[in-house]
Amino acid sequence: MSRLNRRSFMKSVALSTAGFGLAATTGAFPAPAFSRDANANSKLNLAHVGVAGMQGPFHRGGIAKENRIGVCDVDEKFLEQYGAEMPNAKRYVDFREMYAELGDKLDGVVITTPDHTHAIAAIEAMKLGIAAYVEKPLAHDVYQIRQMQKIAREKNLATQMGTQIHAGDNYRRVVELVQSGAIGEIKSVDVWCGTVWGGKPRNTDKQEVPKGLHWDLWLGPAPERDYNSCYFGGSWRGFWDFGNGGMGDMGCHFMDLVFWALDLKYPTTIEANAAEAADADYAPKDLQVKYEFPALPGSKSPLTVTWSDGARKPDSLKEYGLENYGNGVLFIGSEGAIYSNYSQHTILPKDKFEGFKAPNPTIPKSVGHHQEWIDAIKTGGRGETTCNFDYSGRLAETILLGPVAYRCGQKLVYDAEKMKVTNCDKAAAFLKQAVRAGWEV
Repeated sequence: MSRLNRRSFMKSVALSTAGFGLAATTGAFPAPAFSRDANANSKLNLAHVGVAGMQGPFHRGGIAKENRIGVCDVDEKFLEQYGAEMPNAKRYVDFREMYAELGDKLDGVVITTPDHTHAIAAIEAMKLGIAAYVEKPLAHDVYQIRQMQKIAREKNLATQMGTQIHAGDNYRRVVELVQSGAIGEIKSVDVWCGTVWGGKPRNTDKQEVPKGLHWDLWLGPAPERDYNSCYFGGSWRGFWDFGNGGMGDMGCHFMDLVFWALDLKYPTTIEANAAEAADADYAPKDLQVKYEFPALPGSKSPLTVTWSDGARKPDSLKEYGLENYGNGVLFIGSEGAIYSNYSQHTILPKDKFEGFKAPNPTIPKSVGHHQEWIDAIKTGGRGETTCNFDYSGRLAETILLGPVAYRCGQKLVYDAEKMKVTNCDKAAAFLKQAVRAGWEV
């Protein structure tokens, strides 16, 4: 059965078993459609691109009930190690070869490579009508994100960015609190995370490429250079050619709550600083970024959102006794504040809100971050995932603008409609970065 015929078949089966599904909305974007038990015969044909690291606890397990017919990794030892979990999956070291051989059979692909290869792996799949689940921060630069959004819309594909915490109950309760007006008008938001990637030059010692690692494929769109172990163990995040520092790693997870609760779109200005001057090669540690967004409904002043990573923390934490908290989000309103991390939240000051009764839950429980995407493929709907590329693209673009401002060394004025920084010509090269020939998107 061809992939297109499979999709039509699965959609009809899913809809016939799901009835009308759940049509509730969260205010910011649609809630996932629930296909319930779509039928054992309607399993999807899925593939993995990048199979180690995050693929283990989340991604390999998250789609294990479907048919995994392809698995790709540039390191043969990972193909051997994790491919054994998928005896029916054909193994590849180049995703382009996998798409060429399996493209007419694949319904979706889960992409968890280093950031610099997210976009091309997703776009080449989506061009073939294959739905994409892509880890945060979605892509390596703003232009790539816009291209991913464009193709997903054109092909009407189910998409999801890997911000798994979005599926948790805690964020839902915080969104309800903020949107209910529990702390009044939101004046500002502070976000902080102790993660550090960067602040360290690359190792230039000559090293041999390990057996089984296809180094040129690992580099992909990045500039050609010799292999070095300093890029592995996640350390690639600290180098501009591959990642965007601590903010690129963790920003989407924590800023997601802010975007969801306040229905944010794009910032109008971005200003960033760190203790060290910008380096052309590697990201800084202890980065702080200040964003201004258009005024929220009912407010006359722009909304300020700040990000701090590493040892940097916002000054507001002292007022609320949070200075020893390693990460979190602090909504500051006219009547109080709400602190949240991944798993818990509290309204501050505690004495003022003693006896406070939270609003009744209105946002449905997630069926699971991967399951939202799987159900959306089966029911043929692009907007049925809570972190689809329309929503998550705005979030990820905002995150990537922080390092752009730092590398430019000045406050940026941003025209999101034109995808252009209007007061700094230097920014253009960071919004759309140069790539090696043959790896363009």
